[in-house]
Order: sequence, then C-alpha cells, then structure tokens
Amino acid sequence: MATKTKAKASETTEKEVKAAEKEVKPTESKTKKTASISERVEALANLQRVDSEIDRIITIRGELPLEVEDLEASIEGLEKKLNRLNEELKETETEISNRKNEQKDAQTAIIAYKEKQNNVRNNREFESLSKEIEYQELEIQVHDKKIKEAKAQIEFKNQEIADVAATIEGRKADLATKKAELDNIIAETEAEEEKLRVKSDKARKKLDDHLQIAYDRLRKNAKNGLAVVPVDRDSCGGCFNRIPPQKQIDIEQEKKIIACENCGRILVPHHVMEEEK
Repeated sequence: MATKTKAKASETTEKEVKAAEKEVKPTESKTKKTASISERVEALANLQRVDSEIDRIITIRGELPLEVEDLEASIEGLEKKLNRLNEELKETETEISNRKNEQKDAQTAIIAYKEKQNNVRNNREFESLSKEIEYQELEIQVHDKKIKEAKAQIEFKNQEIADVAATIEGRKADLATKKAELDNIIAETEAEEEKLRVKSDKARKKLDDHLQIAYDRLRKNAKNGLAVVPVDRDSCGGCFNRIPPQKQIDIEQEKKIIACENCGRILVPHHVMEEEK
C-alpha cells in the first residue's frame, strides 16, 4: 500500500513538472520573458538551497517558540485557576460571616423566648417556647459545624492558592528565560533569515505555478524538506533510487525538468546544486 502511495505521489509530481515545462501564461508572455528550462533548473536549485538554510535557522531556534507558547498557555490557565480559587475563598468567607450573623439572630431569639417563658399562662405555651429555644440551639450547633468545615476549606484553599501562585511565579521565571533565549537567537538570525527569504522569493519568480505547487508539496511531505536533489553516483540524492542513463544525460544537459520515479523529488545536476546563482 505504501509503495502504491509513493508511486502515485511520484506520478503526480511528474505530471506537474511536465505541465510546468509546457506552461506559458498569456499575461507573462506579454510582460516578461519566460524562463528557460536551464534557468528553471537553476532557480529550483537556488530555491532549495536557500530554503534549506532557512530550515537550518528554524532548527537553531529549536523547540523554543513552542516552549514559549506552552508556558504562556500554562500561565494563563493557572491564573484562571488562581482567580477561581480566590473567588471560592471569598464565597466561603462570606458563608462564615452569614452563619455567624444567623447564630447571633438565634441567640437573640433564645433570649426573647426565655423572657416570654417567664410570662406564660400555661404549660402548653411554656413547652411551645421550649421547642423554639431547642430549635434555635440546634441551629446554632449546625452553624458551628458548618463554620468549622468552612474554616477547614479556607485553610486548604489558602494552601492551594499559595501553591498555584508559587507555580505561576516559577513558570513566569521559566518564560522570561526562554523568551530571552529566543529573542537572542532571533536577533542573531533575523537579518540572515530576511535576506534568505528575499532570495527565496526571487528564485520563485522564475518558476511557474505548476513547479511552485510541486515544489511546495514535496517540501511539505519530505521529512528533511528536500524537494530538489542532485543526481549523486547515478542515484537520486533523496531516496538513492538508481536513475536510468538516458535520464541522467537529460538531467545533466538541463533539457528537461525530471522527477525521481521513486520519491517524486525534482532531480538536478550535481554541479548546479552546489553552485549558488
């Protein structure tokens, strides 16, 4: 199945390459000279060489951009958690305050009921007031229990808040370090990368749409980003598949733009790949 997929990809590339050889846009023919096969081969080699240098710079930066993004996302998540914990803490403190007020109301009610007991006319009224007093005392006990539980929650939440805050500070310190490292690397490579991207755009202008599409697709699918490779020791410089002698001659003479039958990469003469134009 993998062989069929690879063969299909190679066929697609060859079709795109052949289409690129024939394509001459009407608008282009009026405004600029269409690049020759030799010029396109050189442009492809230059484009690959330049893009490989850009890849090298990105590799130097390594995982730092992703690490910075991950740390920023982590800090944002932790800060949301910290805000939520602080809100929960306030709610628990409000609950304690409300329960203490309700206890005071219950105590006030007990005093009032006891005073009324001194003026009752019969046992039924006395017992009724006694039940009210008992109920209020139970309410006070329930509030005591809930207040103790809430205080335990506050103690736990305060510790959790302290832990999260400490984690945030640690992540922020890591983020500052990673950002400084990334900024230094960018400062060292930014000018070089900008020059390379200008060269890349210049090389692309010599290629028609079909070749650019084929090149970009190959670059995306190749692990090492190599869409254009030289013929090396009679073989493809990408997959090392042997190249037929006649195709080698066509490649060397730059008569055609040829793709490897195995991997689909665009093949160019070895000397063209080495020399920057």
